[in-house]
Amino acid sequence: VQLQASGGGLVQAGGSLRLSCTASVRTFSAVVMGWFRQAPGKEREFVASISWGGYRTAYADSVKGRFTISRDNAKNTVYLQLNSLKPDDAAVYYCAACDPGVSGEVIANIRRYNNWGQGTQVTVSS
Repeated sequence: VQLQASGGGLVQAGGSLRLSCTASVRTFSAVVMGWFRQAPGKEREFVASISWGGYRTAYADSVKGRFTISRDNAKNTVYLQLNSLKPDDAAVYYCAACDPGVSGEVIANIRRYNNWGQGTQVTVSS
């Protein structure tokens, strides 16, 4: 599974961004997808996950109510809408995919993700 993320950039606090991640896999509809982020000097952390069909989602407490994960299986793409951004949200954001066929539910455990995109930088100015 190859992943290509885009959509990062510089935004003022309170602003919004939409990240996209396109996967090159034939069975995208059977892939649990997730977004993670890593700030300088910190470990990579879970942000959001979405189930195969998009009916189940999960979020880190720090982003709940501000970020929304969604997917379009016809386009092999997962999205992360970032609203009400805070300086603490600044990080490199990575999309990640579990192996096709692994579970069907949301997955927050980073060790369950074997496929990673290159990351896209989100910078939030205060």
